[in-house]
Amino acid sequence: MGRLVPAVTRALDILELFLDGDGTLSAPDIVRKLQLPRTTVHELVTTLAARGYIVPVAGQPGRYRLGVRPYQLGSRYAEQLDLAAEGQQVARTVAETCDETVHVAILEYTDVIYIAKVDSTHAVRMVSAAGRRLPAHCTSVGKMLLASLPEAELNARIPDDADLVAMTPNSITDPGVLRETLAQIRERGLAVENRESNPDVSCVAAPVRDRTGKVVAALSISVPMIRWSEDRRSELEQLAAKGAAELSERLGHRSVA
Repeated sequence: MGRLVPAVTRALDILELFLDGDGTLSAPDIVRKLQLPRTTVHELVTTLAARGYIVPVAGQPGRYRLGVRPYQLGSRYAEQLDLAAEGQQVARTVAETCDETVHVAILEYTDVIYIAKVDSTHAVRMVSAAGRRLPAHCTSVGKMLLASLPEAELNARIPDDADLVAMTPNSITDPGVLRETLAQIRERGLAVENRESNPDVSCVAAPVRDRTGKVVAALSISVPMIRWSEDRRSELEQLAAKGAAELSERLGHRSVA
């Protein structure tokens, strides 16, 4: 791989500074934050402004904000995004770390559809397939996605008299109990399934967000009960959250520290 070009690196460092604060900067701000010579900053700012990457802030002489060019590049990136393809790549990375089955799923009314899947290499593992559809309330990904819906939308999809099917004796079939569970998931930001869709498997799931912050998918890790424990659950929750955050970042989401 070739060497990094210092001038390009510094220009990108300047652009990334606009991601913080109120989104405006002056040349002295940049000098102070990046510890660069004033002359260098002046030349880089002049070049970025000439190319439309930054523009002067109206009514604030000497201050700049991002211009239209970064937006155009971001829009083109968003146009080329493929949730299933990106999800498959992230799922593969997560599966390589934990050697368990990893899914990415989306919500379709009251069902989930798996759009990406990477299998564990263990002889004993969860058997499923991309494209499979399951009742959302019986899965960790589904409960994570249901918990992310606005209350009015959730009530419309699952009213108080909803007939919730049971896939195992552990499945939640009472809408009231489901709502209590979803409230807990909403508070934690993570979902757990305890043998609710498969009597021999438990799962953890975390939300995947797009650039607007909306939850558009969920990433789960499924584990046969012979390898499940509370310590393992805690470890996999952290890994699922990390994988979901990576996929969210690929979709343009930027978390606020």
